[in-house]
Amino acid sequence: MKTDEAKRVLETALLCAREPMSLHGMKKLFADVDANGRVLGIGVGADTIKLLLEELRHDWQDRGIEIVSLASGWRFQSRPEMKVYLDRITPEKPPKYSRATLETLAIIAYRQPVTRGDIEEIRGVAVNSQTIKMLEDRGWIDVVGHREVVGRPALLGTTKQFLDDLGLASLGQLPPLDSIADAQDGRSLEALEAALQQNFDKADAQADAEEEQVTSPVEVPIHDPQPAYGVDRVNNNETNDESN
Repeated sequence: MKTDEAKRVLETALLCAREPMSLHGMKKLFADVDANGRVLGIGVGADTIKLLLEELRHDWQDRGIEIVSLASGWRFQSRPEMKVYLDRITPEKPPKYSRATLETLAIIAYRQPVTRGDIEEIRGVAVNSQTIKMLEDRGWIDVVGHREVVGRPALLGTTKQFLDDLGLASLGQLPPLDSIADAQDGRSLEALEAALQQNFDKADAQADAEEEQVTSPVEVPIHDPQPAYGVDRVNNNETNDESN
């Protein structure tokens, strides 16, 4: 496959993908297969794909959409400066997270792995079980181990989903803070809370924008009681849409 064609295939796949694509997933686009779908060869290697991604990044540098590398892969997303315009077509505001939720998440993100007791010691107050459960259900934190002390308390850490939702590739891209241990005046935690909320707002706006790009469903006449069928353009045989 020629380079230009490979780049066009990669660009199309990234634009249509609902989730970030890993290098492993991208390699499947170019794998050589036989008539039965069995893989015969790699086709395009990881190094070549990385070069194509950089070319695509350059191709889109002056547009409202950019290609970014996240923890779980690559994706296209709107640039931050486009948010003010996207908000006009998505009037529903993303949820705001409570101070307790953001403080808890901040401590886990910056001090991981931590136990619930560690979080309570830093915050100076008890941690609500529902806060931990909400963060787990959201896919932002998970149990990554147990501390080898009496009771073996669970150690909590952030997930790839957390980084993806923040638009980050690694924890090293989080806003730098000198310390989050001093929760007395909350100033250091407030800085992170604002950064987290801003990134969540941007991620939610991006998700709403992607929903707008979904192809509109085909309308089926209401007088037709039978399931809709399509026509195969090659052999002109009727086939059920669900089999295509």
